[in-house]
Amino acid sequence: MKDVWTVKYRPKTFDDVIGNEQSVTTISKFVQTNNLPHLVLHGPVNSGKSSTAFALAYELYGEGYERNFTYFNASNFFDQGKRYLVRDKRFVRLIGTDDPKKIRTSVISIFKEVINEYASLSSLDSDYKIIFIDNTESLDSSAQHALRRIMERYTATCRFILSTTQPSKLIPPLRSRGLQLFFTYISDSKLKEYIESIAKAEGLSISDDGVDALVYYSQGNVAKALLTMQLASLETNYSEIVQQDIYEAMLSETPEDITHLFEAALGGDFMEARKVIDKLLIENSLSGSEILDHLYDVVVASNEPEVDIVKIVIKIADADFRMIDAANDRIQLETLLSNFC
Repeated sequence: MKDVWTVKYRPKTFDDVIGNEQSVTTISKFVQTNNLPHLVLHGPVNSGKSSTAFALAYELYGEGYERNFTYFNASNFFDQGKRYLVRDKRFVRLIGTDDPKKIRTSVISIFKEVINEYASLSSLDSDYKIIFIDNTESLDSSAQHALRRIMERYTATCRFILSTTQPSKLIPPLRSRGLQLFFTYISDSKLKEYIESIAKAEGLSISDDGVDALVYYSQGNVAKALLTMQLASLETNYSEIVQQDIYEAMLSETPEDITHLFEAALGGDFMEARKVIDKLLIENSLSGSEILDHLYDVVVASNEPEVDIVKIVIKIADADFRMIDAANDRIQLETLLSNFC
């Protein structure tokens, strides 16, 4: 398969970042004055937080930015736990085994040790290193307090970039340690322009109604637009992409387990639905919000009576609202499924 377009077209510099001009300009000014503070980037999934962090690293360190830039996904640590630790080669020396059952140290302790070690090592060719922690909301209170202390202790050698979709889940002392910058989805006009530029770069032909369907479905989410257009291009074998191709690509994006989840919930099989939730959260590494998004697509595209679809969509919306401040995505998902019909 060809390169994934979300990776292929990931911004290299600040000029490549689409949208969020105010936040990106603010970061750029700090880079130019070599006075970068800790940063807390918050906003919805795929709104450009990670892309901006990687562009920042490239602007600071150039092609070899990996020497001074370290990426961790907090949800991998605390949602997948020890099964994740044995898969990441960076942690082999610390845990000393590839069997998660033999790990005696808690995940929190390993997280603290890993972050402390990376932060304490000075850069050989720069004033400081950067540690980027994505999905910071997955850290529990103990881990967040430990992270705050590490940030204070190693300010001279390390800068932290924290990214979250739920800033309310971060403890106030941690939020106050960094400059908070908001990210959001781009406008329809900018997304349309971006879609057309990628289509041109890939030698694709996409009809006006195809572009409109892609813009409508993506709702300003660049990553979703790229993934959907790439799937459509593969399905059509690079012939002209039309509206129907976009709709078919939308359906193919939905994991089969989401359909299984919908059918289990609709049939009142709560225990089976719980098993599917575990698989989606742990094995597929989906967030609660991502599961709700996919579930919404499946419900709307189902052949259920319209009145039933409306009732379920309302319940999904309520779950989505509660998840903003929820401490545990699984609990909110199980609550939704227990009252699905």
